[in-house]
Amino acid sequence: MLAGCSYLEKEEDRTVIVRVNDAYLYEEDINALINENTSPEDSAIIVSNYINRWATQQLLIDRAQLNLPESQQKEFRDLIENYKNELYTSAYKDAVVSRQLDSTVPVEEMEAYFEENKGNFKLTEDLLKLRYVSLAENNTNINEIKSYLTSFDEEDIEELDKISLQFKNYSFNDSVWVKLKTVYDKIPALTLDHRDKLLNKSNFLQVEDSLGVYLIYVKDVLERGQDAPFEYAEPTIEKILLNKQKLNLIKELEKDITKDAIKNEQFEIYN
Repeated sequence: MLAGCSYLEKEEDRTVIVRVNDAYLYEEDINALINENTSPEDSAIIVSNYINRWATQQLLIDRAQLNLPESQQKEFRDLIENYKNELYTSAYKDAVVSRQLDSTVPVEEMEAYFEENKGNFKLTEDLLKLRYVSLAENNTNINEIKSYLTSFDEEDIEELDKISLQFKNYSFNDSVWVKLKTVYDKIPALTLDHRDKLLNKSNFLQVEDSLGVYLIYVKDVLERGQDAPFEYAEPTIEKILLNKQKLNLIKELEKDITKDAIKNEQFEIYN
């Protein structure tokens, strides 16, 4: 074995650590397993375990090649070759296409696609638009804040901003659709008993727990099964359109590469 190792070192300038029949494990493979922070004891265990696993695998492969039917081995070789070809071609197509792919889809294009396929985007969960404020239970301005939060005109918003230091938590961004589950996560005082009220458009709720009082105004509601709004479907639409663009670019690449091969006499079909 040592004579064989010396030969390999001269040929490949690589140090062999283990041999199993015609398979070799090199020093660089072992070095990749450990780093400078690994203790000598742990390194020895890691290397020993790896060598034993590697050797066992190689022995099993050799035994399989001796004992499995040739037809089955041919099937495996074909599968391996096909997988290798897929890896190479996919990597090349992705590399070429990524240079041409426009990662930004115009909003107008997404809106047009949404209008044409609106029926395909159904909600799988309830959505709400709401605003809320979390207060200490002894806050003396609750009724006033409730009034501001309900009417919510420009003057009300200004007043809420002035007293926002009183709030433990709040959100006034009622133009964004939020999942019902997210609302429950944000407002722990809510229970399943509040679901019907939460799914009631233009509704006000006041709930309490040991942490304080929550004032909630539900501006709009979309329930499961209804058509999804554009802003909720937008990320999915963007992925769909980017994927369509990618597939079109791949088709063009395949056409061009075949056309060039025929032109350069690299591809011929014999009758």
